[in-house]
Formats: sequence, structure tokens, C-alpha cells
Amino acid sequence: MISTRGRYAIRVMIDLAENENGKYIPLKDIAARQGISKKYLEIIVKEMVAGGLLVGASGKGGGYKLVRKPEDYPIGEIIELMEGTLAAVACLGEGAQTCPRASACQTLPLWEEYDRLTHDYFYSKRLSDLIQTTKE
Repeated sequence: MISTRGRYAIRVMIDLAENENGKYIPLKDIAARQGISKKYLEIIVKEMVAGGLLVGASGKGGGYKLVRKPEDYPIGEIIELMEGTLAAVACLGEGAQTCPRASACQTLPLWEEYDRLTHDYFYSKRLSDLIQTTKE
């Protein structure tokens, strides 16, 4: 399940892309437009800056900007930064130890296919796809 952190991170990215004007966009403006607590967004954008999705500046004229063009952000990258692995089961998570039952596990192919579908879906969608959808 994708938490509010992941969903709000995508909304912040959409907001920044739609309101891009070459300047930093204040977090209070994003919070007001999105109807999300500024305090909660501070936690989210801090992680997004640390993860290289955004750049921030403090002080007068400060705020946040996208590092790349909207078409260069796969949605999967945003979700995984905020949520961690998209793996459906622990044995397929990043850094998971090999399960001693893997060779005999009858459900493993099911989970591997599901993970592949989920990964491919979210990584095939770009931030720019969502912007076009919301502007139509």
C-alpha cells in the first residue's frame, strides 16, 4: 500500500512542475494549493531533497524546484524514495537474504511476476504524464 508520504510526494512534484517559473516555489504555496499541512510537507520535501529529486533554497526567494524536467522522473523512483521497495513479499525486497525455501516455493513465480508488473507499471509512468492528465 502506498502511504500518504508517497502520494503527497507525487502531488508536490506535480505542483512544482505545473507552477515552474524558473524561481524557487515556497513550500507554503504548495501546501495551500494541495491542502496539505506545511509541517508534514517539510518532512517529505527534506527527504526528496536528500534523495536528489528536488533542490531547495532557504531565505527570501527560497523554496523548492525540480532538479530535472518532468519527463525525466519515473513515478516509481518517487514512490521508492518515499516508501522503500515496491516488493510485495519480503523475500523479494532489496537486500533480502535468499530464502531457504526459494527452490521449492510454489508461490515465488507469482510474486516475481507481480513485482515485475508493479515495477514496470510505475517506472513506465512519468511525472509529465500526470501533468498532461491534470491539465486536460
